[in-house]
Amino acid sequence: MFSQARNPSFLLLGFFSFFLILYSQIYALKGLLDRPRDLISPPPGIERFTFGHRDVIADFFWVRAIQDFDYCDQQIAKNLCVGKGWLYRMLNSITELSPKFRMPYATGAVALSVMVSDIEGAAQIFDKGIENFPNDWPILYRAAYHNLYEVKDKKRAAELFIRAGRNGAPPWVFSLAGGLYNEIDERATAEAILQEMINTEVDPTIIKRLEEKLSNLRENYSIPPEQKRSQQNRK
Repeated sequence: MFSQARNPSFLLLGFFSFFLILYSQIYALKGLLDRPRDLISPPPGIERFTFGHRDVIADFFWVRAIQDFDYCDQQIAKNLCVGKGWLYRMLNSITELSPKFRMPYATGAVALSVMVSDIEGAAQIFDKGIENFPNDWPILYRAAYHNLYEVKDKKRAAELFIRAGRNGAPPWVFSLAGGLYNEIDERATAEAILQEMINTEVDPTIIKRLEEKLSNLRENYSIPPEQKRSQQNRK
């Protein structure tokens, strides 16, 4: 216990914790918590000035970041903020300090995407997460969601859904990816994805639905565009 107390890492973490508590108490005593705040983010390149305590400082920044996941530097509209604000800079610093720290990718990037609508910033944090955790299906799946619903890049989303499926995600992600490829007129890839799903050992009911979807896909592509438009007009 005594040797741990003298460890520089514990002393540094204790210093940061004391500073955080003191900072919060000053704000509370002055009644500043109810006023708009300008939060300070770490300076660029801070990973070069950690004196061997990168992980400890990353942990401290993470504890600080999760307290203000919804902080908006400059609001453009409801639930829409100027990109690459305080939260992005915090997460970017954390992932530079500790690239193998999983939570900033798995949770922080989602907060950027959903809570402050920092689309570009979230995409960059997700990309870093995929680079450092290439086989982590929850990160791959959440990145696919971001690309599908926020970035509006169906092809990239489909690629990520496939990678997620191959690394342990529920098997229906293959079907979802096939549907996305179908929507962007990549028939061969859509068929291959659906066929791969059919060939896996899954519930027979799911296999039947996938076979129906594959059959419909082939049928739709076999109908000439003029005839397809005529059928839609009659409906």
